[in-house]
Order: sequence, then C-alpha cells, then structure tokens
Amino acid sequence: MTQMLPVPVTVLTGFLGSGKTTLINHLLATNPDERIAIVENEFGPVNIDSELLLPRTGIEIIELTSGCICCSVRGELTEALRDLLSRRDAGTLVFDRLLLETTGLADPAPVVQTFFVDEILRERIILDAVVTLIDCEHAQRQLDENRVAVSQVGFADRLILTKTDRVSDAEKLTLIERLQKINARAQLLEADHGRLPREDWLGIMAFNLDDALTIDPSFLDKDGNEGEAEHSWEDNIQSRAYKAGDLDIDRIGAFMEDIVERFGNDMLRYKGIFAIAGEERRLIVQGVHRVVGFDFGTEWRDDEERQSLLVIIGRELPVKELREGFMASQAD
Repeated sequence: MTQMLPVPVTVLTGFLGSGKTTLINHLLATNPDERIAIVENEFGPVNIDSELLLPRTGIEIIELTSGCICCSVRGELTEALRDLLSRRDAGTLVFDRLLLETTGLADPAPVVQTFFVDEILRERIILDAVVTLIDCEHAQRQLDENRVAVSQVGFADRLILTKTDRVSDAEKLTLIERLQKINARAQLLEADHGRLPREDWLGIMAFNLDDALTIDPSFLDKDGNEGEAEHSWEDNIQSRAYKAGDLDIDRIGAFMEDIVERFGNDMLRYKGIFAIAGEERRLIVQGVHRVVGFDFGTEWRDDEERQSLLVIIGRELPVKELREGFMASQAD
C-alpha cells in the first residue's frame, strides 16, 4: 500500500557553484534514516557530482550524462523516473522520496512540466517544491549575464542563500531586493555551508492547491498602483500582484482562460486566492505555464476581509492589461 502512494519529488536547482551538493551532503549526514533516491546530472559527458556525494546505504544515484535534462535528456529523465518506480514496485529499491538535482545550466520549466505531462509520472509522483540555491557572492553577475539564472529564481518555492559570509550586509540586502522583484512569493532562507533543517525545504508541498499565499504588503501596494515603480535591473522575469474584492465566477474564469491561452508560455508560476461572489469558500488557482488547476479551499471566516489576490511571475507580461482584466472580473 505504501509503495502505491505518490512519491514526493523536490527539484533542487541553482546556478553553477551555488552549493547544491553541499546542501545534499548535509541532508544525508544529518538524516541517516532518510530513504531517498537522488537523480542528478551534469552538463557534458562526465558526471562528477555523484563522486562528491557522501556514500551511504540506501541512496540511489541516477547519472544522466548525455546532456542537460531540460533539453535533449528530457526523455531520459522520464525513463529514469519510470525505472525507479518499477524497481520500487518490485521491491528491489526502497525509497520514500525523490530529489532531482538539475545541472546549474538547466531551466526548471521543462523539468517541472515533465511531472504534469507524462501520464504515469502524474499518477505516481507528486511535485513537492522547486528549491533554488543562490550564490550570494556571484548572483548579481549571474543574473545579469544568464537568463536561465533568472528563470531558476522565478520558478522557486524556496530561495536558499549561500555564501552569505562572502558579502557585506548591504550587498546581501541589495541582492534580496532584486530576488523579491523577480519572485515575490518564494520564501527566503539562508544555509551556512549547507546547514539547513530538512523541514525548511523538504515536505513543504508547495504545489498543493491550498490557501497559503503570502506576499509582502509593501510589494502589493506599490505594484497595485497605476504607475509602475522604476527598477534598477533589467530582469525580464518579474513578479506582479493584483488585488480585488469579490469576483464574478464566470468573468474570472474567462479572464484566466484568456491569459493562459495568450501569455501561458511567459507565465512561469502563478497562484491566486479568490473571493467569489455568493460562495463561502475560497477559490484557489495555481499554474505553471499552460498547466493550471482550480479547486475550492476553506471558507472565509466572519472576522476576515474577503479579498482576491493573484500573483504572477512572468516574462515581459503586459502589466496594465492584466491588472485591468483582473479588476474587470469583479462582481457588480
């Protein structure tokens, strides 16, 4: 029965040298009973990361060495995951969790979509979260020069800062401000040489359709105004937050269908908690590009304000048009 339950998978990403292997080693060293299968790859013909991981009984290393899993190895990734599940079903391999460590050059988008597109993986594996490590010493230059580094930030549910001891407090705060402009919904954490409690980044179930959607009020207020704030950087991926009152169910449905159809390729991650006129429950929407899910959540309490909040992390989206369309979805 346990083997038939969906296996949670965490996608661990971050640019080259951000400390992914160090974080994994700390996880293995401090959680000796963790039954985990690690799928990792390195860009190029030789995989060296698996040699850096601490050896431990029960750890399965799947080396994908024919290229980057976000492009030519996408099919190999699917087959590797299917093979892991078959071996688990047969009892030849025991694990309770998957950890997919991407190469530092990988865009997380195709990796994440794999878990929604493949029918077998969709039934047998549940996506837990995308966790992105940020090398504080080199992040500003990486974000300036590499679009994939910005994409890794935009897709994240958790942003883990590493090498914080190599930058000043002012430099760290400037970096944090930039990261929050790109991804306002991801929680920011710090890891000291890989030391971070497992519960801070594993088992967080960020892809669940739940009521959790926290965002800095100052970000919402500033972005909610008609005039757009000037940005110090030219990151092509940014967060936008839209706030409204009760929504009409037909109008918001048509609005979401329209923007996913027109802008889905450029909408990396988006989530909304909507107050629907005449409905006591929250309507929850969450999506990755064109893959989107809707469900009703908990009821609104009598002592809380009914409000609708939509956060979109996307690439060069028409901000004013989206705001006007969202506001036009309000109930009369």
